[in-house]
Amino acid sequence: METKSLTIRVSPEAARTYETASEEQKRKLDALISLKLSQVNRAKRPLEEIMSDISRKAQERGLTPKILDSILNDE
Repeated sequence: METKSLTIRVSPEAARTYETASEEQKRKLDALISLKLSQVNRAKRPLEEIMSDISRKAQERGLTPKILDSILNDE
């Protein structure tokens, strides 16, 4: 798959999480972000709305920052 680099603004905590992730974890995060951004064009909804929905659904399903960190660190 062809890829293109892009710069996005994230919280300092999110940046640290990405920067300290292994290469495999970074590839997973890159794929997840790419997939979510691709859905923006198909959904015809504002990105902020989509991201809010994703966050809300993840929290409803019990995802916490601690659990996310554990997933990203393959613990």
